[in-house]
Amino acid sequence: MDDTVIVGVDGSPSSLAAVDVAAHEAGLRGARLRIVHAFSRPADLDPMIQGVLAQAERRAHGLAPGLEITRTVASGETLTVLRSESRHAVLTVVGGRGRGGFGDLLLGSTVVQLAAHGHGPLMVVRGRAGPGGPVLLAVDGSPAGNAAAAFAYAEATLRGAPLVAMHVWNTWSEPTPYEGPADPLNVGVDLDRLRDRHRGLLEEAVARWRAAHPRVTVEPRLERARVRHALLDASREAQLVVAGVRGHGGFTGMLLGSVSQALLYHADCPVAVVRAEE
Repeated sequence: MDDTVIVGVDGSPSSLAAVDVAAHEAGLRGARLRIVHAFSRPADLDPMIQGVLAQAERRAHGLAPGLEITRTVASGETLTVLRSESRHAVLTVVGGRGRGGFGDLLLGSTVVQLAAHGHGPLMVVRGRAGPGGPVLLAVDGSPAGNAAAAFAYAEATLRGAPLVAMHVWNTWSEPTPYEGPADPLNVGVDLDRLRDRHRGLLEEAVARWRAAHPRVTVEPRLERARVRHALLDASREAQLVVAGVRGHGGFTGMLLGSVSQALLYHADCPVAVVRAEE
């Protein structure tokens, strides 16, 4: 994987905000920044786009004067271009709203497909401008969750920020340990046992990466609640939310879980989604 952060731009305020974040991320990593614009019609090659790219580059240099920056203008659909570019990047950054080539990025399934089938972590810039607070990690115990934990610890280290590792559980998603004709809703649930199991899952996720990132202050947070609601509420106090995603074959069906999609569309701060290593 190349030591490059890529950012998709179209001249919209959201994509320029993404440039700011991407430049900051590249600077933290000592990486290069590549500014990418996709076009699908010859009219999109209007000289104005060169002004958009130049503006994006000036913003990036203003934030990180020593940053090495390149530009790429590629013919193709947004998803195809960004997916191809992400093969050579340590991080892909996009804005929450756009126009032109990136106008539908977060309005349909494009961002979901990119998150599920892109290469490397994807950061979607949304919510408050320049949010403060901790890095928030959504812990779920899955292989994708482990990859997300590694990314979240690394981000917290780079940013000098604390990490909140949050695991939300409830009884609705638990398998019913009963096989018989009675109403399964009447089967009792051992809440203490469930709570202990989920606490163990959270502690394991935190401990796995703690030794590699000793400077990160970690707050394990276990909550019994609706998962999406609890994480969205917590995003109001975070500077970044990190969640794991697992893609499925092809471009059909449920590509991301409902929690990941809710964060991408509704979180109050930027969201990074991280695929499990294949």
